[in-house]
Amino acid sequence: MKITKATFAGSSTRVGQKPARRLPEFAFIGRSNVGKSSLINMLTGNGSLAKTSQTPGKTQLVNHFLINDKWYLVDLPGYGYARLPDRQRAELRHIIWDYINHSEELVMLFVLLDSRHDMQEVDLRFIAELGEKGIPFGLVFTKGDKQGSTVLAAQVEKNKARLLEDWEELPPVFVTSSVNGLGREELVNYIGTVLHSL
Repeated sequence: MKITKATFAGSSTRVGQKPARRLPEFAFIGRSNVGKSSLINMLTGNGSLAKTSQTPGKTQLVNHFLINDKWYLVDLPGYGYARLPDRQRAELRHIIWDYINHSEELVMLFVLLDSRHDMQEVDLRFIAELGEKGIPFGLVFTKGDKQGSTVLAAQVEKNKARLLEDWEELPPVFVTSSVNGLGREELVNYIGTVLHSL
């Protein structure tokens, strides 16, 4: 699949405020500074579509981007912001789970993880919660250009082995880099295949 058109379609804090035009949705989420906005810009070929920032917690709304006039790429607020006040953290959690639990158009949620590090407890808890709720998801390891291919492969395998301690099988797994385009074709084609099967 080729992405030829990507436009901002609206922001919301509740499912009832989503764009009126209902289309399949593929959502992206991760911890702060995991490279979510950069990945979205890389996937869509639009360097300024999602706002990138060095400040954790910049995305505090559910942002819909209309892709090829056929589906939405949804940019969700991140989870696990330890530095935010409790009230703000609780509100972000509510925004995230209101969307995940109640968006009838959500086809799949991609959980972004930094390929350089071990998965944190907050990641494992979030993924476990998706499993409990029966939410279809995939894993996207970001920043795949930051270390050599051997080290990268070993770290990804370590994280997959950790997941297999809790799961009988792994969800779809992708390794990406917003710098050199690693994994772009695989991830976009996977979304295209899922769309085709709907």
